[in-house]
Formats: sequence, C-alpha cells, structure tokens
Amino acid sequence: MAQQYIVSARKYRPSTFRTVVGQDALTHTLKSAIAGGRLAHAYLFCGPRGVGKTTCARIFAKTINCTNITPDGEACNECDSCRAFNEQQSFNIIELDAASNNGVDDIRNLTEQVRIPPQTGRYKVYIIDEVHMLSQAAFNAFLKTLEEPPEYAIFILATTEKQKVIPTILSRCQIYDFTRITVSDIVKQLQYICEEEHIQAEPAALNVIAQKADGGMRDALSIFDQVTASSEGNITYRSAIDNLNVLDYDYYFRLVECFLSGNVPESLLIYKEIRDRGFDSQFFVNGLAQHLRDLMVASTPATRTLLEMNDEVSEQYVQQAAKIHPAFFYRALDLCNTCDLNYRTSTSKQLLVELTLVKLCQIMAPTPLPTQQTPAQGIQKIQSAPAATAPARQTTATKAPASQASAPQQPKPAPQPTTASPPAADRPKSGRQMMAATPRIYINKPNDIVQAEEPSGISMSASAVRREAFDENQLLVAWQQYIDAHPHEQVIINTMLMATPQKVNDTLYEIYVENQGQVQFMESRKASIMQFLRDAVKNDMLAIDIKVNEGVSEKRIWTPREVVEGLKQNNPKFTTFLKDFGLGLA
Repeated sequence: MAQQYIVSARKYRPSTFRTVVGQDALTHTLKSAIAGGRLAHAYLFCGPRGVGKTTCARIFAKTINCTNITPDGEACNECDSCRAFNEQQSFNIIELDAASNNGVDDIRNLTEQVRIPPQTGRYKVYIIDEVHMLSQAAFNAFLKTLEEPPEYAIFILATTEKQKVIPTILSRCQIYDFTRITVSDIVKQLQYICEEEHIQAEPAALNVIAQKADGGMRDALSIFDQVTASSEGNITYRSAIDNLNVLDYDYYFRLVECFLSGNVPESLLIYKEIRDRGFDSQFFVNGLAQHLRDLMVASTPATRTLLEMNDEVSEQYVQQAAKIHPAFFYRALDLCNTCDLNYRTSTSKQLLVELTLVKLCQIMAPTPLPTQQTPAQGIQKIQSAPAATAPARQTTATKAPASQASAPQQPKPAPQPTTASPPAADRPKSGRQMMAATPRIYINKPNDIVQAEEPSGISMSASAVRREAFDENQLLVAWQQYIDAHPHEQVIINTMLMATPQKVNDTLYEIYVENQGQVQFMESRKASIMQFLRDAVKNDMLAIDIKVNEGVSEKRIWTPREVVEGLKQNNPKFTTFLKDFGLGLA
C-alpha cells in the first residue's frame, strides 16, 4: 500500500522552538521564561495568519510539561508527556476553536473543565484559537476564570485580530506579537524542504513563492506544493510564474526603459500584451508601482536592504536604477497612485491606464514650448529658406541688421560717470527679456510654419534633457520674473506672491496656497509656469508640488474689518483705491 501523502504544511510543522521560522526573538523569550520558571497564567499570541501562533502555543504547552528539558530549553521528545503530545494523545493540552464555539455555554463548559487538575504532568494548557470570535457575553463569562485560574492552568489565546479582543481580556494577558516572516527566511526553509524531498528548484522560483506568500509560512508551503505538483519535481522560474499567475518582472523593466526614452507606442503595446495574457489592469498598475518603489530603494546603497529578492534580481534593479533621476521616482509613483485611486470610479479603465503610461513616458522629456507643434498635430515644420529665397514678409527684428548697416554712423557720445554695476551678463533678466529669449514662430501660410533660429543656450531637441545645477535663489528670481511678465493678471500675481517655492531636494520644490480653489487655478497654469522656470534655470527635472496650507485653510466667518485689512495686505492698489474715493469703515 502506497504511503499516504502529507502536505508540507503538516509534514514540516515545527515541533521545537529551534525549528520555528522567523520568530527568533519571541521563541527566545518563551524559552527564557520556561528556564527561569516565570510562567504567566495567560498569554495572547497575535499576528497575521500562518506565522506560527498556534504552533508556538503547542510547542510551549509540550515544553512546560516535559520532565527532561534540554539545556537549551527544548522539550526532550522522549518522556511520556512528550510522546503523548507527539501522538496527539495528551490530556493536558485542550484546544478550543472559538470560531465555532463562541457562545456562553461553550465558555462555561471550559471553565468546568478547568476545575479538574491534571492526572499526569504539571500543567493543563488551554489553547483558544481565533479568540476574537467570542461573543461579548462569552468574553464576560471568561473574565473571572482568566484572571484567577488554578495554579496548574495556563491559557494561551491566539488571534489574527487583536483589536477585536476586549480591553479587559488584553489587560489579563501577556501579549506576544508575531511578525510576518521575511522573504529570505521563507526561501531558506523552502530550500531545506527541497533538499529533504530531493526536488530541484531555481532560487528565483522560490523567491516568487516567498513573495506570493506575503509573510505566511503556511501559505508558502501550500503554494510550494501546488507548484511542485505541476512542475514534476523541477521548479523553474517560468513554471512558478505561470502556475501562480504572477506577472514577470521583465515586463516592468521593459516599461521603465520606455518611460526613460519617451517611447509611448512601445509602452502601450507592452500593456496590450499584458492584457492579452489575462492580467487585471489594476493588478498591473499596482505591480508597476511596486516595481518603481523597488527601483527607488535600489538607487541608494543605504536602502538596498529593503529589496526582498535574491542577489541576481537585485543587481538588475540596481543597474536600471542607476539610469534614473530621483525626481522621476516621485512623479512616477504619484501617477501610479492616482491611477489606482481613480480605477474603481473610472468608466473607461483601459483608457485611464493608457493615459497614465503616456504621462509616465513624458516625465523625462522636457515640456514643449507653447509655440512648438508636435508631429501628432500633423503640422509640417519647414526649415528657414536661404536669404535669396526668403519670404518677403519679415519682422522688424530680421530687418534690423540691414537698416543699421545702411545708416550713417553717429559719433559716440562721451562716456558719463556712472555708479558701479554688475556686468549685463551677470544681472538677472527681467520677465520680458526671458520671454523674448524664446524662439519665435512665423506663419506664412495656414498650413506652413517657419521656425526662426533658436537662441543660443536653448535646445529644442526632445532627446536633450537639460540638467544644469541651480540653487533656491535662482528659482526665486525666475519666480519673480514670471510675475513681472504678467502685470495685468492680478489673480496669478497675488497667488504667486503669497506662495513662494520651498526646497525639498535639488529638483523638487513645494508651494503652499490657502485653499483648494487656488490649487486648481495653479494647476491650470502650471504648464506655462513650469516651462518658464525650467528655461530660466536650464533644468528640465525641476518639479513643483502644490499643497494647501492647513494652517490658513480653516473655515471661519470674517468680520468686515478683517476682510478690508486682508485686501490691503494682499493688494497694495486697494489702499490707493480707498484713499482716492475717500472710502473707509465706520
């Protein structure tokens, strides 16, 4: 008769504290308490599913009843008590499932059993699993027994939702928080099982299983059995991701390359390939956000320990992260997060994801000037013709050199004494000078555009990203220049005067406005403002976040005098208006 198959979660269930995976600090504390004879009458083991709560409760119950504890605090597995426990015939360990026995009568039956002392051994241990499922009345009926049990009774409560246990129960227990098991610890345990079962497995495949388990050893073993059954004893990375419906990280590496090169068509084709394989779009967006997060932590040596993957895959992340500017991560993660938040309410989910991919591809490309035309608009750019065949219609700026050459030279006036001033090249340009420095477009026919020669220092190539270093003072000067260049737009002047950029890092700044309406207004003008500022500091990686200043956004009723004083402070011309018309408050 063939030997009955036992799933790995049961076959390799730990039987000693030493074999518990990923809970070293907790098991050390329990062993120290047993060795020192400092046993509490009630314990609460809480944590995620499959991390060893019930297993540790059983090992603890077996160890405190062992008559020959080893020097390192483990049960001997040879005495009568240990053998009875291993054969599941011990009368000193009683387990109760509170999910199906959650009434007052069930707790009363338990308290009646507590009165009976153990026939063999020193302690009777009561393990109550999923204790948060007890009713309010059952909790209250259990309080007195839990607080003052007989000296031979020990209660171990286990739960995945500690917040649902009433405070009066929590105050009577020693609480032990079980943590999620790390990916590396799960991989080590799976490698040990592969050696015991003579199974060949690629490290990358075991890493996928460990990540899919999300910190639960029991889940990892169940997934391991599933993949083993389908791969016939040879677990490869490809077989693992196919069986577990996991999206290959190669797709994400390819997408990021598209983002860096601005290749919108290729990114959309990769997304279509992913959808054709049956993956949910929101699952894809979340996976892309996780990939970008992993790239961000891989970009800095101090945070690379946060990568929970094997060395080979980690090196791929490090290599790609080295190509990316830090500002890209912040904006890309924000776009993915926004897409995830809007996904449920979107009526066209595919379009939402595709639009997000397009925006991601445009992060590294400089924002086009308002006068620039893109190929998608179907407008053909014609290079400037030779001087002999140039159109007759020309601007005054283009004719100026010729007129100056024909005019007689006037005698230069004697130099007048002036105060010392910095050279013109060192003085900051005014807003009008900055606007005049941008290239001009001359239209000869409805469908023809002739682009004038670009000014020196400004590249119109989409592939050339400007990254010149700048400081906060340069940005503030450019900020004021934009204000000066729009003297008749009072709303933008007032908003920008009240909200000056504050530095976050070398390329990321923040501004704080008073309310959400100003946020929307600034967002509507953000494209032109950012283009002006990036041209001024010659850095296309400059980014500005617009936030509401919570300190001034509190809603309250203003008095008429406060309204007038506020207008005076924000608009100096309002004071002149009041004086001219002799207006004021009584």
